[in-house]
Amino acid sequence: MTISETPFAAIDFESAGTAPGLTDEPIQIAVVHWSSGSPQTVLNTYLRPSRPVTWAAREVHGIDDEKLHNAPRLLDLWPEVRNALTGRWIVAHGAATEKRFLRVFPLNGFGPWIDTLTLVRAVYPDLSSHALSEAAEALGIASRLEATSGFRWHDAASDATASLALLRHIIEAAGIEAAPAKTLLSPGLREYFKLRKSSRPEA
Repeated sequence: MTISETPFAAIDFESAGTAPGLTDEPIQIAVVHWSSGSPQTVLNTYLRPSRPVTWAAREVHGIDDEKLHNAPRLLDLWPEVRNALTGRWIVAHGAATEKRFLRVFPLNGFGPWIDTLTLVRAVYPDLSSHALSEAAEALGIASRLEATSGFRWHDAASDATASLALLRHIIEAAGIEAAPAKTLLSPGLREYFKLRKSSRPEA
């Protein structure tokens, strides 16, 4: 299967935040599909945690406890999550958080996983920041995303969409649409090094 034939599902969580004595918990999940054409949001909901959202987390994503009162728990969404992710290559920016939260579903078998943070670091090592919004800004993606109705950084659906936009940018810039899908799992391969060299500004 080539990259252009691969069905992708980007996933993003927003969380309740960490504090002494408190384990982090998800409070929003979104999954966005992309294979050809425009990305499609197939799952986007708040999640009810077992404890309050920290002040620091609220300052980042703007989600307070009041918005979560009637939200489902992540475990309750197993059928929706399974349907949204099964049979697709999973995309996330800094995928460790998404993998950790999905462990609530033991042996879920989702994957392969593509971490766009790993890809952008490999292809554009000289960016001042590889964080999602900063990388999107540096690569000229952010303005297009921000012009989309309802887009807001640190919203799960928006960030999942941004991860796909970053993935698409790298695929097209590297010219690897016809390459095997597994190329995305090995950002040290020749295509990436070629793009990495061409992306460096001349002295």
